[in-house]
Amino acid sequence: MTKQIQLTEKGFEALKKELERLLKVKRPALVDRLSNARSQGDLSENSDYQNAKEELEFLQGRIEELQLVIKNAKVVKDTNNGNNVGVGTKVTVRVNGVKNTFEIVGEWEADMTNKKISHASPLGSALVGKKVGEKFEVTAPVGKILYEVVAID
Repeated sequence: MTKQIQLTEKGFEALKKELERLLKVKRPALVDRLSNARSQGDLSENSDYQNAKEELEFLQGRIEELQLVIKNAKVVKDTNNGNNVGVGTKVTVRVNGVKNTFEIVGEWEADMTNKKISHASPLGSALVGKKVGEKFEVTAPVGKILYEVVAID
């Protein structure tokens, strides 16, 4: 049995848009490219044909992956009232006197460069359920790090 995949509404919509773009734009373009390359003769020496074929196989794998995620997605509504950290909330924490704000998202939406952390990550799972003022430790490669929840949006 496939497990449910938690996503924010925004993340779910982004995956649906990506799937639609792949199905309606990218795949038809690759099929045309493959067809044109096929018409150029000897396929064993046709690098454009081989490249298009490989790209189409890769694209098909991504389409199937997205379809599975969307099928098993559980959209988590942001019902946060500012009391507890959960999927879809933004939380500000203090560590070593420095404040950082993170958005707690589903695993498929995680993006550290944009400070979006998965609820299943070590920090994300430690944050879920916490309230403003709570302190907690997270074990990291550098050792244990003490965090304090400063604000929940």
